[in-house]
Amino acid sequence: MSAWDPSASISTNISLSDIRRVANSPDPNYETPILQLISESKSKGYNNICLPLTTDAWKERWSDMCILPDASGDEKKKRESRRESRMFLSRDVVADKKAEVWRESPCFEREEVTITRLDEAEGVTAIISEWLELDTEDDWIRCDAEIALQQELAYASYLNIQTAILPPPRNREYVTSYARIINSCLRNTPFMNLAVRLPVYDPQTINGPLSPNLGASPRLSRSSPDSSINSSSKSATNASPSTPYITVSSGGLKLSSDTAKSLEAQIDAAWEVWDLIRVICEYNTRLSLALDLTPPLPNSLSVLSKFSAEAVRYIFLPASTFIANAKGYPVLPKPTQTFIRDSMAHRPNIVLSGASSGLHARGGEDAYSQYVKHLEATSPVIQAAQRAGTVENFAQGYQDFLQAPLQPLMDNLHSITYQTFEQDPVKYRNYEESIVRYGQRPENASFLYVFLVVTANGNGNRVICVAGAGRGPLVARSLRAIERSKRNAFIYAVEKNPNAFVTLQHRLRSEWVGQVELLFGDMRLVNIGEKADILVSELLGSFGDNELSPECLDGAMRFLKPTGISIPSSYTAHLAPLSSSKLYNEARSVKDLKSLETPYVVMFQAVSILSGEGGGVSGQCGPKIQECWEFEHPRKDVVLNEQGLPPTNSHNIRSAKLNFHIPHAGVLHGFAGYFEAVLYGNIGLSIHPERKDSISKDMLSWFPLFFPLREPLYLPRNSELHVSIWRLTNRRQVWYEWHAESFLSVQYAPIESTMTPSFSSPRLPVIGRSSSLGMMSPSLGAPSPLIDAVEIPLERKMMYEEPEGRLATGLLKIGHTGLHNADGRSSWMGL
Repeated sequence: MSAWDPSASISTNISLSDIRRVANSPDPNYETPILQLISESKSKGYNNICLPLTTDAWKERWSDMCILPDASGDEKKKRESRRESRMFLSRDVVADKKAEVWRESPCFEREEVTITRLDEAEGVTAIISEWLELDTEDDWIRCDAEIALQQELAYASYLNIQTAILPPPRNREYVTSYARIINSCLRNTPFMNLAVRLPVYDPQTINGPLSPNLGASPRLSRSSPDSSINSSSKSATNASPSTPYITVSSGGLKLSSDTAKSLEAQIDAAWEVWDLIRVICEYNTRLSLALDLTPPLPNSLSVLSKFSAEAVRYIFLPASTFIANAKGYPVLPKPTQTFIRDSMAHRPNIVLSGASSGLHARGGEDAYSQYVKHLEATSPVIQAAQRAGTVENFAQGYQDFLQAPLQPLMDNLHSITYQTFEQDPVKYRNYEESIVRYGQRPENASFLYVFLVVTANGNGNRVICVAGAGRGPLVARSLRAIERSKRNAFIYAVEKNPNAFVTLQHRLRSEWVGQVELLFGDMRLVNIGEKADILVSELLGSFGDNELSPECLDGAMRFLKPTGISIPSSYTAHLAPLSSSKLYNEARSVKDLKSLETPYVVMFQAVSILSGEGGGVSGQCGPKIQECWEFEHPRKDVVLNEQGLPPTNSHNIRSAKLNFHIPHAGVLHGFAGYFEAVLYGNIGLSIHPERKDSISKDMLSWFPLFFPLREPLYLPRNSELHVSIWRLTNRRQVWYEWHAESFLSVQYAPIESTMTPSFSSPRLPVIGRSSSLGMMSPSLGAPSPLIDAVEIPLERKMMYEEPEGRLATGLLKIGHTGLHNADGRSSWMGL
């Protein structure tokens, strides 16, 4: 478990103009300008530097070889490939021959690169030439750009540079070509990490009208026809993309409702571009995201939450993103502050550029990095990680680490496992308080009887039974509750783990003489000589029932008096859809079907919950996190045999159908599972993200459960996700199965006829993939999202009629997952 590194990783972005400046006034103490810049950067407190790998000379030679010049000034003609135009224009034979020689064996000339030595490359992140158009519509230019990219990466690899930042995608229509090229680079440079630079949106969104097809396929910040290949040298050498200057208040962007919606659509579109790239690159773990925050962020950050689940390795912050505070020092607008603070949990590399340009009146260059460090120090996530006793502090080193759930019935836990869970003061405090609260009830004023699955010796007139005593923490807390209540009671402690039973015997002799009796064996099999008033257990799992608490307590309920209680008295399982490329990569790394059909215990960090509150467009969706099912103890409706045990486990089968509203586009990688338990009265335990702090703040014993998907499922903006989950059982096992379907809500003009069928169900019709209308008829049984529109006999006279101002609403199915873990083939809990 590692402590948090208190200093943020901050890099400076060195431009070609910086290199030229130093080269024109060299310091004799340094052998090269690059070594001088590296030394100066480190003296200013920067951890690393980013710099362009190539010079203007490389751009000019490549353009001369690959781009057809035109004296007319027509930008379109300027960008034509020499190879594509051979049939129509006289050829520059010399340039063509040079280009062919280069294509056959790409090679730099000395003046075309910025670094040549290993000591210059140490700690450097290379910025690949931004003018390379990997997604242009021109096939030949794209082909030559790919050759140039491979050449630059090969040279960076030769210099042992570990990471290269790629030029941003510009043309949404050809982003698949961009992604194909990146995938090829990942294969050809096996030890190089690549980062795709991506602006969060096109800043022209707030300066001018948007394209009417913005939500469908908007162009990115610099589309191919407006390429910078033949732009001025000044713009080419600037490491930061050119963006319109925007005046932003400290509170962020002030946008109209329509513009805000368009901006959200742009941010969704930018994320979709990244998602397409990483999918085509097969979720390669060497591919990450360099998020460009040059454009100011909107006040509402919910649309940006999806980036918390992505591999954001770099965040670009040019000086122009900062605004001046009342004293003239550079600060960030509040939305950007919040985003940076939240992002600190993932330890990105903050890349500052233009800090020495004197853009702000006070503070100088150091003010920018100092401000970023201030944001890290005031980040709630970082503060929680540094504060002892918090989940974030306890979980250091466990974030996004997949762990198989415990199988306490099948396996005997090790002492170190018990010790880890016993560090949780919140859980045991609440257990103790529950026992005290029960003893203080007026009807219990004359007694307190605690059964800790430790048998009573007959000396006490009331019993507490602790079922599954482990190393004894609940026994100790029960004894403390008895003392606090000033009552007489005796405790029985039952434990099946022979090794833990030795620890219990030691504690009995040294701490509990005359107060506790121990019973060795499975709580479903041992017999107790007398009935208990309270049955105390800690058998809950991350999903409530996933460590077989219902089955265990079924066998222990016979210990209770008719008026006895169980602590806990009930617990519920909760589910939410999540996106996390990191968890998905971890789960599929084993290359085995079982790994993607097994629930895991995970301390979530690089995760985004995709669902939103409210009913969605159809009005049928539930809250962001939804309850699946509940278990109560003791149950009065279970059939029992002569031994007081259920003859089958069928009463513990559960299922749930949950509908989630998806407000922003995202990729579903699985589901987050949580639990909430009522111990006694209003005392409980919870890991439900929205309620845990009010019920059991800083409880350490449970991380959430992660149900992975075999294949990710894309969910568009304002879609619906219908999730089915089952808890199933046979005589030997209990397991979960899960499945999901995605829908879009559509409006259509309903069909009416002289033979209009009657509709008995109030549910919305479901429209199939290849139809524009679906109908529900009582004679057709339950509607299926897998069928096309209902066929209507031709002899019926049909007509479209659109009521004034009203359209019917239906759901158009757009995707689904397979059924996961069918019949428990991959994961199960043994009885």
